[in-house]
Amino acid sequence: MRYELTSELETGNIFIDDEHRQLFKAVNDLLDACGKGQGREALKKTMNFLSNYVNTHFSHEERLQEKNNYPDFKAHKAFHEKYKSDLNALMEKIPESGATVGDLTALNGQIGILVSHIRTEDKRLGKFLQGK
Repeated sequence: MRYELTSELETGNIFIDDEHRQLFKAVNDLLDACGKGQGREALKKTMNFLSNYVNTHFSHEERLQEKNNYPDFKAHKAFHEKYKSDLNALMEKIPESGATVGDLTALNGQIGILVSHIRTEDKRLGKFLQGK
């Protein structure tokens, strides 16, 4: 399954949506590598991207929320902090010798959580920002 930023996932905020497209591209690149039997090798690159991405992207979202007095800021930030912690814990479990199929599956689960967050919470944020 490839990830696309469909209208169901677009927030209406050009900066947030552009960053979500970057996320989906990185995940799709990993999926393509898996399809070619190169998933284990590509996982480390994707995990490094994700780690940097969540720190940068979440920071951008949080600044927008604070600047615009977003009423659900605390809950949104709490999700971000837990997600970063869970992602870091997953990264620490992956041995230097390479990822297992289980590691790839766990990462896919983390991506699913993030997509669900985009579909609900980020869409809600986008709607709020459009009303400003």
